[in-house]
Amino acid sequence: MSAELYFEKIEKQLNQLGKNSMPDILKAAEAMANSIAADRVVYYFGSGHSVIPCLDVFPRYGSFCGLQPIHNTPLMWQNVIGPGGTPELLWIERQEGYLQNVLKYYVIKPEDTFIVISHGGLNAAAIECAMIAKEHGATVIALTSMQNYHMNPAKHSSGKKLADVADIVIDNGAPPEDSIIEIDGWESPVAASSTVTCLTISMALVAQTAANLAKRGIEIPTFVSPNVAKTPDHNEKVYQAYVDVRRKIY
Repeated sequence: MSAELYFEKIEKQLNQLGKNSMPDILKAAEAMANSIAADRVVYYFGSGHSVIPCLDVFPRYGSFCGLQPIHNTPLMWQNVIGPGGTPELLWIERQEGYLQNVLKYYVIKPEDTFIVISHGGLNAAAIECAMIAKEHGATVIALTSMQNYHMNPAKHSSGKKLADVADIVIDNGAPPEDSIIEIDGWESPVAASSTVTCLTISMALVAQTAANLAKRGIEIPTFVSPNVAKTPDHNEKVYQAYVDVRRKIY
């Protein structure tokens, strides 16, 4: 059964991630902990489907202040076709110079960490996000497919791919085609894998960053489900802590 096969294949990918990418995950989590301990921020950026781990990292139950996704509506699917649709997004994320207009409204300092997510690692948006972060001295972490990296030539005018710019590269373990299930009679495979692997990596980073901060005696206000919150105003305090963080970083 294709559904059962997907579970088998995705489990294999995740097991390989745990073995192959763990050293880089640990390095990245230490950089993230350094940023938060310094009262700075860990930025997350992605476009297209790679925005999903950014949306999921904060605010959500189990995440904490100091994790700051960058939301840029034109780089997030709002539609299939027409305004905000897929063809528009795919065009925008390939336009060199666009990210300069997005990031100029953010304060980026050397103490910050930037997590840039791109399965292909070839589009201008992700590459220039990493470049701009590096220009400001921030630590750049790339979540990308290294299979993609090795089989595809650079498309950016700099001659670089995302992994070439990053300080730390975490392989998402997904194949270049991303989808992993072949269907008899169908030309193309179905059922993508990089969203699952990137979300898993992202949550592993959250877990390890929290552990690293705890070793330093630092506790960060963390969102919890209202169903299990010990006090009714717990998440209101988290929101206020988030406001305080934003005041510090901006």
